[in-house]
Amino acid sequence: MLRNRYLKEVYQGTAERNRGETEFLQAVLEVFLSLEPYVERHPELEAHGIMERLVEPERMVTFRVTWEDDRGRVHVNRGYRVQFSSAIGPYKGGLRFHPSVNASIIKFLGFEQIFKNSLTSLSLGGAKGGADFDPKGRSDGEVMRFCKAFMTELHRHIGANCDVPAGDIGVGGREIGYLFGQYKRLCNNFTGVLTGKGLHYGGSLTRKEATGYGLIYFVEEMLRCLGHETVFGKTLVVSGSGNVAIYAVEKATRLGGRVVAMSDSGGYILDENGIQLDVVKAIKEEERGRISDYARRVPGSRYVEGCRGIWSVPCAIALPCATQNELDLAAARTLVDNGVIAVGEGANMPCTAEAAAYFQEHRVLFAPAKAANAGGVAASGLEMSQNAMRASWSFEQVEEKLRDIMVHIFQISQEAAAGCGRPGDLITGANVAGFVKVAEAMLSEGLY
Repeated sequence: MLRNRYLKEVYQGTAERNRGETEFLQAVLEVFLSLEPYVERHPELEAHGIMERLVEPERMVTFRVTWEDDRGRVHVNRGYRVQFSSAIGPYKGGLRFHPSVNASIIKFLGFEQIFKNSLTSLSLGGAKGGADFDPKGRSDGEVMRFCKAFMTELHRHIGANCDVPAGDIGVGGREIGYLFGQYKRLCNNFTGVLTGKGLHYGGSLTRKEATGYGLIYFVEEMLRCLGHETVFGKTLVVSGSGNVAIYAVEKATRLGGRVVAMSDSGGYILDENGIQLDVVKAIKEEERGRISDYARRVPGSRYVEGCRGIWSVPCAIALPCATQNELDLAAARTLVDNGVIAVGEGANMPCTAEAAAYFQEHRVLFAPAKAANAGGVAASGLEMSQNAMRASWSFEQVEEKLRDIMVHIFQISQEAAAGCGRPGDLITGANVAGFVKVAEAMLSEGLY
């Protein structure tokens, strides 16, 4: 637990004001634990109330979303947008449509986004949003009506130089298109207010691939610098089967890795010959089907019920790319017993605090989410730049910039960890490196 008096007092006050918000409090505690060495050397942070201000969103809106299904039945969902920090730039963070969405999850994601965005070296603040709406099984018309209703409320709180949302779980190209169309209709303004747009109306090449590719770039650099290894020839297990997982598999395979397992919320597939990604893409991107369909199409593969069982599959590199807290202490022990050498977080906070600590104790190279999955927001920032210039860069140009950003994030995280006396501890390094930039901006800008 926390030893620093100031951080302990701030955390206790945060826990009191945010009772029951377990995901948010987990994220705050993890960051505070990492920042203790830095905070102890900088008493000016307490004098200016930096930590108290950091954990309280600048603004949070909750709103009703009313829409009709194809049968004319009225539904009511709850929408959210938390604008956590604008210290270094306009608010930036995705929208998540999933039944699990609540205030705690949105605040945890927004809080993490502050540091993730800071690490990219781009001028982007931290935000997040979404709704407890499930697009699975809904027709295009139903999704469109929901998105229009959602944006009708949200549009008054966002803008190209104020708050620029993107996609997340449940919000892909289809949803972004409907949201953008409604914003344009309401505001009579064609501007880069959303990222993840289609290529024919202001989107950027590599945006779909960015988080997965970025994860592999970070893990590859971590392996090279800290483990004197590469992805080449390694067996990988990747949880999830959305954009992050699919494109992490694609890039890892191109670098010579062999991915043997993927999952969705129902269970996981195991293919010892290596996942056939074209089959997964057809199922998930074209048909919006279930991962279990893979086993029926690919001889020699099999499907296992229960997504958490994926971590029992032996591998050298584990990439949790599904959702928060999907990999617990028991799973971490199993992975270590089976010889894992590196873990890269592709989802937001997919490893519990106990699991992350166990990996570090057993000298497993660990790439924390706010650093390793920053590729998505990095590409979003590059899309914003292209929109501002009315320009369009090639796939190769954007990918090169993305790779440079991910390597830079690893380097500054590694340097910050060493500066705190914790060499190789990328959790501490990423938190400190991301925090310092934001804290210095807050100190410069005074109270607001």
